[in-house]
Amino acid sequence: MSDSAGRAPARAVARRLTAPLGVAAGIAVAAGYVAAVDPGRPGHYPACPLLRYTGLYCPGCGGLRGLHALCHGDLAAAVGANALAVAGYAAFALLWAVWTVRVLRGAGGIPVFPRAAQWWALGGLVLAFTVVRNLPCGSALVP
Repeated sequence: MSDSAGRAPARAVARRLTAPLGVAAGIAVAAGYVAAVDPGRPGHYPACPLLRYTGLYCPGCGGLRGLHALCHGDLAAAVGANALAVAGYAAFALLWAVWTVRVLRGAGGIPVFPRAAQWWALGGLVLAFTVVRNLPCGSALVP
């Protein structure tokens, strides 16, 4: 068996892993920046326009603070900043892991293609989260 025959499958695996590893690298760079530059200190990131002009919290308000807390190992602070964003980060990590395993096995690309009903359910969840966090009873969801 020649040495080039062993390299061909390795090259094929490396080529298949290009997209998942590229996505991971981009996320790592972004998370590293958020970990290094505290979003809780004014002047580093732009203010949320919805909060600034209406006083209402959008579904993303606190998401960067949550990511910063996660990068520093503080899950409680991350959930306190934005529970929905933390759940989204976890879902993304799970989907990325499934995608990477599928690529390694040669099973194809991204495993999840949500149906219309799932998109509507996700939109309803985000809308409900947004409404509740802006009500007095949802003060625990405010960043």
